[in-house]
Amino acid sequence: MSRSACLIFNPVAGQGDPEQDLIQIRAILEPEIDLDIYLTTEEIGADELARAAVERGVDAIIASGGDGTLSVAATAVVGTNIPFGVISRGTANAFAAALAIPDTIEAACNVILQGATRTIDVAYCNGKPMVLLAGIGFEAETVELADREAKRRFGIMAYVLAGVQQLRNLQSFDVEIETEDKIIKTSASAVTVANAAPPTSVLAQGPAGILYNDGLLDLTIVAPTSKAGAIAATFHLFQTASTGNAAERDDIGYLRARQFKIKADPPQKVVLDGEMVGTTPIEVNCVPGGLTIFVPPAEEIEPVEKLEGLPNLTIELKESAQE
Repeated sequence: MSRSACLIFNPVAGQGDPEQDLIQIRAILEPEIDLDIYLTTEEIGADELARAAVERGVDAIIASGGDGTLSVAATAVVGTNIPFGVISRGTANAFAAALAIPDTIEAACNVILQGATRTIDVAYCNGKPMVLLAGIGFEAETVELADREAKRRFGIMAYVLAGVQQLRNLQSFDVEIETEDKIIKTSASAVTVANAAPPTSVLAQGPAGILYNDGLLDLTIVAPTSKAGAIAATFHLFQTASTGNAAERDDIGYLRARQFKIKADPPQKVVLDGEMVGTTPIEVNCVPGGLTIFVPPAEEIEPVEKLEGLPNLTIELKESAQE
């Protein structure tokens, strides 16, 4: 047997039978891969297990669990060139969907068995590794409302219900966004910085195509002025994700850059790869090609930018960009 891998398995992820899930994974992978299996516990998380596997010099690391498990395990592998495999068994399965990895155990295992890898970008948000996205404002409040018990009972609908509930308290804030070449000031209800994001992460879908291997981060600004506008903007972003056409509403803006510094007044809560991490300000920097992953091929999409129409908008070009 020429291949080996460390399998990090979260036994409390998702709504299925974890024992049967593990049996199925082993039945598919073990004929071709020598698995060294570790289960996460309340005391030992996927990040600690992944770091230990990196120190042992394993051939590959495979993580199986929800988005939280997958993200923290992946961040431990950043910059190591150790191939990372994903077997998603969570509620939202955003990590797998963002990278076009199947969310069934059999299909995900087959992606790993095929052995094809590519390098994808990752990022750091205030020094914390980021594989998917950082959400400021509305999205952070929604994730905080969708607690573990609600996700266990309602699955992906927990996020939808939390979003509807959060619409009652929709608030806008002033935001300053600084890139390498400009400073943008506007008002918003949500700002999302994405390295990779599935279509279900609608607040990240302004550009209608988030590339995870272009060395850039995608920022979407959502700035509705009413609850009705928020619903309309969200629905428009859902259509954007579904059709592949960039957003065209005045209350939605987007751009790409290698790094973003974001301030909000008043300070806003921040969610990073599905976990609450504090409040603004934040600084997000892209790490091109930081993670080697077993992933199917992705379709290339041309980068775009649109800021016109956002409320109270000002854009100041830095001197280096004017030269």
